[in-house]
Amino acid sequence: MALLFITATGTGVGKSYTSIELIHFLGDVGFRVGACKPIETGVKMIPEDASLLLEAVQKYNSKFKNLSPKDICAYTFELPSAPFCADRSSDIKISKILKKINELESLCDILIVEGAGGLMVPITEDFMMIDLIKALGAYTLLVTPSTLGCINDTLLSMEVLKSNKIDFDWCVNLYKESKKFHITTHPYYKKKFSNYWRVQDGFENFWKRYKEYIQKYKTN
Repeated sequence: MALLFITATGTGVGKSYTSIELIHFLGDVGFRVGACKPIETGVKMIPEDASLLLEAVQKYNSKFKNLSPKDICAYTFELPSAPFCADRSSDIKISKILKKINELESLCDILIVEGAGGLMVPITEDFMMIDLIKALGAYTLLVTPSTLGCINDTLLSMEVLKSNKIDFDWCVNLYKESKKFHITTHPYYKKKFSNYWRVQDGFENFWKRYKEYIQKYKTN
């Protein structure tokens, strides 16, 4: 089993979109892929992100067929905010999140774990999203935006991952201001990162690197 944690430079960057596209890619190459949305905020009735993830996974993995969206979440909250702020009753227990992920791991070959917000989003007062990645020992995919200013956000997030010694890959989600991206941002990425890729056209390159990680994971 391998864990793949999807994070981003912030909220609204495209974690769910990237996760779903990745589920389809992995499913199409033959993996029993699974998904987990440990914490989803802004939920009134049904967790929307978890619903989309589950719908995608159910096309490839029969063991997820009878699960509901809330079955792939450890916690849901109504307030659309950082988990610590949304958790007004201080209900969150990290052990419950880890247990949920462990349960879902047993149902698949690769489990996609989609975080909430960015790396430094607080889950509890002293436990950030990046701490969850470290606790899981998960390979991480950082999703970055295509808006003006994204270079700064991308480099900051990369530095945090590196300083915490987390194995990661990264990609650009061409969404907002995508027509300007080629002029405002692409020249730097092309010069600095020869192997950077985009969600819209780069999963094959990502898969080559991820396979190397999985092989290393199996032998350790």
